[in-house]
Amino acid sequence: MTEGTDQDALAAAWHDLSVRYHRVSCALDRELQANHKISASEFEVLELLWAADEHSLRMSELAEHVHLSQSALSRVVARLEKDGLASRTMCESDRRSVFAQLTESGEDRYRRARPTQRAVLADHSLGCRELLQRQS
Repeated sequence: MTEGTDQDALAAAWHDLSVRYHRVSCALDRELQANHKISASEFEVLELLWAADEHSLRMSELAEHVHLSQSALSRVVARLEKDGLASRTMCESDRRSVFAQLTESGEDRYRRARPTQRAVLADHSLGCRELLQRQS
C-alpha cells in the first residue's frame, strides 16, 4: 500500500468509528432516558462517581475522565444535583475545589440503569469484541 492509500484507509476507519460511536450514543440516550430518566452523559458521570472512593470526586478529576467540556460537565452535575442523584460540596482544605458525590438515590438510579447501558452496548457493538480480542 502506498502512503496515500494508508491515509485513506485510516480516514475511512476513523469515519466508520465515528459513525458507530454516534449510533451507540444515540441509542444509549434513547434507552437511558426512556427507562431511567437520565442521559448517557449523566449515566457516565454516575458511573465515574460510583467507581470512585467514597463515591466522590473533585470536579477537576471528573472533568479529566468525561468527554464533556468543563461547562457542560458542570451543567450535567447540576441536573444530577437537581434530581437528587448527586451533591456538590466545597473542599474543606481548598475552597477553590468542589467535590461531586453520589447520593443514595444516585446509587440506586445507577444500579438500575447499568444493565440497560450494558445491554445497549452489547446490542450495538458488533465488531468491537473482535477488535478487543485482537488487541489482547
